[in-house]
Amino acid sequence: MPSNYDLIYQAIKEKKPVTANYDGYSREMCPHVLGTKDGVMHVLSLQYAGGSSKGLPPGGQWKCMDVEGLSSITLTNGAWVTGPRKTDKPQSCVAEIHIEIPY
Repeated sequence: MPSNYDLIYQAIKEKKPVTANYDGYSREMCPHVLGTKDGVMHVLSLQYAGGSSKGLPPGGQWKCMDVEGLSSITLTNGAWVTGPRKTDKPQSCVAEIHIEIPY
């Protein structure tokens, strides 16, 4: 059975959206950056649907998640989604990047 890391890595490599559970919410997202920060594996994704403790704005929101906190990860065949990023502030979710898609 593939690990969370393997599934997210594959999703980024193949530009496939994923569904997963995180912090008690079902989420739909497109992962863009995978790697570590302070020894913890993180993924930066654009979450475009599903639940969130504070809700989602129209068009989705960038989310930094602990990879081991994800469960029930499924790669889907939906359209790849990305969103605007703050060009004046680089992402701080991942320090050591293993794979990324420019966002």
